[in-house]
Amino acid sequence: MKNLFSIEGKVAVVTGGSRGIGAMIARGYVENGAKTYISSRKADVCQAMAEELSQYGECVAIPADLSTNEGRDNLVKSVQEKESGIDILVNNAGANWVAPIDEFPESGWDKVMNLNVKSIFFLTQKFLPLLRAGASHENPSSIINIASVDGMETSVLEIYAYAASKAGVIHLTRSLARHLARDNINVNAVAPGPFESKMMAETLKNFGDAIKESVPRKRIGEPEDMAGVAIFLASRAGSYVTGVTIPVDGGMIGCT
Repeated sequence: MKNLFSIEGKVAVVTGGSRGIGAMIARGYVENGAKTYISSRKADVCQAMAEELSQYGECVAIPADLSTNEGRDNLVKSVQEKESGIDILVNNAGANWVAPIDEFPESGWDKVMNLNVKSIFFLTQKFLPLLRAGASHENPSSIINIASVDGMETSVLEIYAYAASKAGVIHLTRSLARHLARDNINVNAVAPGPFESKMMAETLKNFGDAIKESVPRKRIGEPEDMAGVAIFLASRAGSYVTGVTIPVDGGMIGCT
């Protein structure tokens, strides 16, 4: 049981890995010995983060717009050119849209649903050959989908598409887990609560103190909190865990 949480030598792909939750997970993987590919839509931002993380280990930038089929194809092809198999896929890339219900645009709904749900399914589909290649009964590959506590309870914010999409991610995770278990691939979701990120920046700026007060642990999530769960799910310690959603929220879901 000595190396239960080791991910040394594994190969990971983290979408939306240039900032926020994705960057927290990517750094955790890189620092703990996993070769990590990160993708994001903006090439300069993606490359800058890869260079920063390369101070701690091996990190490679592959810019890609995952809202399009072409972008998903390009990401998978780029990884295939470098690797014969991968061990970890973190589906983190996502979008939000906030608007009153009477003004909520169909374009905003479609943007959120396409990136947050549709792209997860089809990117996973395209990565399956690489995930299967690296998997075994004793050492399954791991898919980690980033959901949200907003997919588990209602929000005071008018984030209709985002909340619905993250609830969809949670159920999609369960469905994928059932059918991919036969291929020695575990599929789980992580549901973050409040963390420092670009998506949460304005909310934390305006309501940070109130949010901290509402969290049983009385603080905002830190990078180690997110990295720790992602490492657990990708390591031997998590190899018998599949089809579940783990809230990483300081008790917001579990204690209410």
